[in-house]
Amino acid sequence: MYALVESGTITKYFNNPQGFTLGDNQYPADIFTKWSVEEKEAIGIYEVVFDNSNKKDEQWYINTNQSFAFADGTVTASYGTATPKAHADVTETRNGVEHTTPGLKTNLIKSLKINVANELAETDWYVIRNTEKSTAIPSSISTHRDAVRTKQAEMETAIINASDTPALETLHTYVNTGTEESPVMTRPLGELPKLEL
Repeated sequence: MYALVESGTITKYFNNPQGFTLGDNQYPADIFTKWSVEEKEAIGIYEVVFDNSNKKDEQWYINTNQSFAFADGTVTASYGTATPKAHADVTETRNGVEHTTPGLKTNLIKSLKINVANELAETDWYVIRNTEKSTAIPSSISTHRDAVRTKQAEMETAIINASDTPALETLHTYVNTGTEESPVMTRPLGELPKLEL
């Protein structure tokens, strides 16, 4: 991405190389690829430098739009301070009617319940067969299903007890608890048990 700077002010942006007119001169699109940095800057064309230091994970935060600035011979695109998404449900009254917008906790627990249902669905047939034919459920299957429900309860408690959005993010952030040669990626929230066949 490039910007046209005239008299110290950004006047135009170029997302893709394109021809343009500047003053009495018509410039072809290929100046963006064929001209040197110095040649482009001599007519006011600067490549935009992206500063993502304030950009945060959009699962947890609402980022600002990028703002562009020209200073010290550089055009920079940067983000403002990100706003954490609501970690708890937000209820508002509009036109005399209450509306509740689910917060991150509600959405994360809903997602967890879907994952639990999917994990249990893999062994539901044992339960159905037991109900229909009185065929015993193998102990390994019962143990696994109980372990999934136990871990679900632990995970839901951790999500509910998270005090704010950064705490929820930390619960879900994977870190290497192994070595650089043998990485082991884990997160504080943990994982649902998987059935070993």
